[in-house]
Amino acid sequence: MTENEYLQNILARERVDVSSTSPLRGYAGVILPHLRAWAGDHIREVSPSGSFAKGTAVKSGTDIDLFISLSHTLTATLENIYTTLFNRMNQAGFKARRQNVSIGVRVDGHDVDLVPARRQDGQSQDHSLYRNRRGGWTKTNIATHINLVGNSGSTEEIRILKLWRNQKGLDIPSFYLELLAIDALYDKRAGDVGRNVMAALAHIRDNIGAARIVDPANTNNIISEDLSAAEKTTIAKAAGAAAQAATWGEIVR
Repeated sequence: MTENEYLQNILARERVDVSSTSPLRGYAGVILPHLRAWAGDHIREVSPSGSFAKGTAVKSGTDIDLFISLSHTLTATLENIYTTLFNRMNQAGFKARRQNVSIGVRVDGHDVDLVPARRQDGQSQDHSLYRNRRGGWTKTNIATHINLVGNSGSTEEIRILKLWRNQKGLDIPSFYLELLAIDALYDKRAGDVGRNVMAALAHIRDNIGAARIVDPANTNNIISEDLSAAEKTTIAKAAGAAAQAATWGEIVR
């Protein structure tokens, strides 16, 4: 079996149904009554986001991210929005977990991440969201993220890198990993997944410590600041070990 056959078998195993009839989309309907009870008419839209919407999801990861777009007229602080949603989901029996910008819940045995955000005005898709790990808030545009990653031509390589991250227990946010991969592969030939993944691992090994990675929707949001120097060193060492591995089975299974 060639390396690309090995990787394609893994990608097929980890494929997530993102079609319009995907059962995962139904979780929005399960959660929506609780969201309505929490925010009422301030909810403008609840839509898939994150890896599910970008085409970079893996079956063994979070099942779906739901982006909760709230009206710009909502006057509550972003911290209050985040905290009250967490409390509401806990009270509803979902065993909520505080994450960075999202709140994780379990729905019928599946992991769903809820991302509450307030529109900055009534026209654009720019949103403000609370950052639980660092405190404060940031501006972002989820539509920009979805378009950038989904149209990067590197979604297969990103999915393999996410599996590597998950299986090695590495703590790096998905969007950070996606941007690193896109930087590494912008001039590489599409379709050569094995070679491209190795190039991305070498890029991570050599650059994660110093590379300044910014949110393409907000250059003041420095994505690379989400990890400490020690955390970056751990990831660089893991990427270096993977780049030197004798077999693909040592990198991803």
